[in-house]
Amino acid sequence: MDDFPKKVEIHEEGPREGFQISRDRIPTSRKVEFIEALATTGVKRIDCVAFVDPRLVPGMIDADEVTQQIRKRPGVSYTGLWLNTRGLERAMSLPVDLIGSIRITASETFSVRNTNRTIAQTIAEQEAWLRIYKSHQIPIEWGYVMTAFGCNFEGPVPISQVMKMIGELLGLAERAEVTLKGIYLADTVGHATPLSIARVVGAIRSRWPELKLGVHLHDTRGTGIANAYEALRLGVDHFDASCAGLGGCPFAGHVGAAGNICTEDFVYMCHEMGIETGIDLDALVECANLAEAIVGRQLPGKISRSGIARPR
Repeated sequence: MDDFPKKVEIHEEGPREGFQISRDRIPTSRKVEFIEALATTGVKRIDCVAFVDPRLVPGMIDADEVTQQIRKRPGVSYTGLWLNTRGLERAMSLPVDLIGSIRITASETFSVRNTNRTIAQTIAEQEAWLRIYKSHQIPIEWGYVMTAFGCNFEGPVPISQVMKMIGELLGLAERAEVTLKGIYLADTVGHATPLSIARVVGAIRSRWPELKLGVHLHDTRGTGIANAYEALRLGVDHFDASCAGLGGCPFAGHVGAAGNICTEDFVYMCHEMGIETGIDLDALVECANLAEAIVGRQLPGKISRSGIARPR
């Protein structure tokens, strides 16, 4: 049965997703320009940087400077990503909006490739994060399961493994006496299809019917927007997306890793379906054009080139 939401919340990932994998050095000022432009579109959360080792992710070498130069707009959260405790501590020393999360990878191989930690080591580190969040009054929102639909190193990830990881996240939260807003399922390497979205979400709903879900979908194999539609059909109302389709995971294990679903394409689809986003699509298209000017090449987004269909 269809269960389309009336409204969705979109977290913009373009600045982090896009610039972390860029082959060319992007000037700090242009990154800031892009972030500030996105903040005018109605997007309420922008993931700006990743606090990672610049030797491994050179595109984030100026993460500190980016956060320090943004002129913040009221009502917009400017967040960053950390993959270990060192990154969290670095974020805490900078003017970013700290929103606590806990993260586990369903694939053991990808976990080691992405964070240099096994799943067991990651679970132990999440316990430390929760203690830090609580001691510093950092709000805790989502749990994340990465590679929830497949892995380039291990292939398909069994639904039972995804369920186990969700159980671990909920257990971590319960032991820390915190309540998660919900669970994000991340198709980190773009393995998902609408069928796998339906199967995984269906299994979760059967086990935890009241658990709120979000999705982080990559368009690596061209199924991103179809997967987003299927998630919408199943009632999912929180989505990560990347303006102009910028980005990709630098540890995904394949050349030309694609970014999240394109924000403006997804917003267009939602609006045409009568689903509210709170986002100004025309302003978002201008941001997509700006993104292409910054990186100096055509990006995957469609609406910025085809135009927005309007009634005559």
